[in-house]
Amino acid sequence: MSKNMYQEAWNYALEELHNQYVSEDRENEFIFNFNINYVGDENNIITVCVPSPFMKNQVTTKGSLEIIQNKLREVTGLNDLTLDCIVNKDFKPADSNSDSDDDKSESKALESTPAAPQPKPAAATVSNSKIEENKEPQNHPPLKKHPQLSENFIFENFIPGDNSMFAYNAAISVAKEPGKARNPILFYGGSGLGKTHLMQAIGNYIYNQNPKLKICYISAESFTNEFTDSIRTKKTQEFKNKYRGLDILLLDDIHFLQGKEQTQEELFYTFNALFEKKAQMVFTCDRPIREIKNMADRLVSRLNNGLSIDIQIPKFENRYAILQKKIELQGKQLNPEIIEYIAKNIETNVRELESALTTVFSYEELTGRPLDLDSVKTILHDLIQTNNAENISLEIIQKVVADAYQISVADLKGKKKDKKYVIPRQISIYMAREMTEMSFMELGNEYSGKDHSTIMYAYKKIADLMKTDPSLESRIENLMREVKEYKK
Repeated sequence: MSKNMYQEAWNYALEELHNQYVSEDRENEFIFNFNINYVGDENNIITVCVPSPFMKNQVTTKGSLEIIQNKLREVTGLNDLTLDCIVNKDFKPADSNSDSDDDKSESKALESTPAAPQPKPAAATVSNSKIEENKEPQNHPPLKKHPQLSENFIFENFIPGDNSMFAYNAAISVAKEPGKARNPILFYGGSGLGKTHLMQAIGNYIYNQNPKLKICYISAESFTNEFTDSIRTKKTQEFKNKYRGLDILLLDDIHFLQGKEQTQEELFYTFNALFEKKAQMVFTCDRPIREIKNMADRLVSRLNNGLSIDIQIPKFENRYAILQKKIELQGKQLNPEIIEYIAKNIETNVRELESALTTVFSYEELTGRPLDLDSVKTILHDLIQTNNAENISLEIIQKVVADAYQISVADLKGKKKDKKYVIPRQISIYMAREMTEMSFMELGNEYSGKDHSTIMYAYKKIADLMKTDPSLESRIENLMREVKEYKK
């Protein structure tokens, strides 16, 4: 590789682009999406580097490499000039100014001077009061790491709120007395709400108390694959001995078993064997077990004999507290107005909140620039855009509701008056009014030309029912979350 034949052209191109973005009031966008260093060049191929796979994906998908390449071709007149991007973990942001070395050193010294620490924002009142009322086990990170469990999934790292307090307390109870009153226990709800966290927290706590117990955490998909492989290799007895000899079974995402008759049958007999010996079983699912299609009745019956708990979407106060805890665990600080902005604009699940924090802190670390609300709005624009109503269509709402109630979209929109169709139809109308800008008259046209007064009645009926039926309110909140996540 030659020694920087195109280095000067690179610097000029970046400076031109920087000035362009500044003139368009998009400097924060430039800082984040053009955080790229020149490495060298050979045969009209310029090698550049970024500090992580995350940033490589960022500069590729955002078109930053293509923009620079086009600018370089314009500057040099070479239409075959191309860029090759690599990841370099020792990457340091390039100094964009042309000051003398002494000036640069002084500037860097000033930039590296730590800012005065910000006071930690007070945690949200609702969540704090709930946490203080609960007596959680003193479960510090396990002395021994279980090979199948994440050390981060412990009770101290879970922030319970109104949406998950029941599940949290039940999980602690099971961890303290496995195999007793609450067996089996099933946590259900949408993705990223903490089901797997609580499941593994139970396993970590038990393992920390008694490492000799046989504890197995496995996804339903892996369980199915392992069982299928045991049949192929004629080792079904080994499989049975392994799972029926457990003290604790943690089986994640059992909705994966729908339609898999042989695996369901094996789980049924495993369930019976473990229940008889008072081994604790914990399951997770993305919906109530009775709503899973093609699931054997006897297995559903067994799972329903235990404790089933719905984990709902966290409210604003809980989302704020979750963000604070995640920030604290990373040993970082963040302006309260930024935390509030993220908590208000990302409503779907905890995983999205974590993704937002990762993106924000990556920006700060890779650019060396302090975070402010304006820069965070730019950085999180795409992530937050997927949570906004402008991305939600009536078609998606209808499909999600129809799938949930196992009917066709045509029947959902049609005129059939069976309860099987009327309730989901009214729910979809309620959701459409809440999640889109459509009027009652416009909705009437989309539902077989119904009169707008009929649409108003459907909306009001569901709104009234939700006030007296918490389970319906929870169901609709989860459906709304599914709609928001549909395009992801």
